[in-house]
Amino acid sequence: MFYYLNGTVAAIESGLAVIDCGGVGFSCNTSMRSLSMLKQGETAKLYTCCVIREDAFDIYGFTTQKELNSFRMLTGITGVGPKAALSILSASSPEELALAIANGNEKALTIAPGIGKKLAQRILLELKDKVTADLSGLTPGSVSVTSGKAPAGDPKARDVAAALTVLGYTPAEINSVLSRVDISALTVEEAVREVLKTSLK
Repeated sequence: MFYYLNGTVAAIESGLAVIDCGGVGFSCNTSMRSLSMLKQGETAKLYTCCVIREDAFDIYGFTTQKELNSFRMLTGITGVGPKAALSILSASSPEELALAIANGNEKALTIAPGIGKKLAQRILLELKDKVTADLSGLTPGSVSVTSGKAPAGDPKARDVAAALTVLGYTPAEINSVLSRVDISALTVEEAVREVLKTSLK
C-alpha cells in the first residue's frame, strides 16, 4: 500500500518511530537497527510494509530496502510473525542474516530474543528451500556457475548466490556481478562483502 514514508521523525519509542508526512503522523514498527539510524526532528525515509488484520492495521518501516526484503522473507515463514522478524533484524543485519541462511548457522539466529533452536532450524530450512527455488534462474549456462570467475559447479558461488537472493537480488543481477568478482580465494562471507562493495543495485 505504501512504498515508503518520507518525512520528519516526530517521535522515537521502543520499537517504534513516528514519521510526520504533511502533518499526518504515521506510526511505524521497526527494528532496533533502523531506529539507531533515526534522529528525532530530522528527515528520514522508511521503506514500508503494511500488515492488515481484522483488528489491526500495522505499518512496518525500515531504513533500507534490504532490511525490508529480509522482513518480508522472514514473515513469509510459518510461525514467524512480525515480532519475531523484528527481533531477528534487531540482532542481525540483512547481510548477517543472509550469511546465516547460506551457511546454515542457527546460532546466528538464536542470539535474537525469543528465537529458539527449533524456530531457527525452521527458518533455515524454509528459507534454504525458497532460495533454492529462486536460484532456478542460475542455469547451467550462467556465468556464476559455469564460467567467468566462478568454476563450474562451485558450491561457494551457490552459497554466495543464496546470500544475495536473501537480500533481494535477482538471478540476472547475481550472474552479472559474479562474472566480475573473483571469489576463488575468498570465504563465503568475504565474497558476499566484496560483492556488496560493487555497483550492483
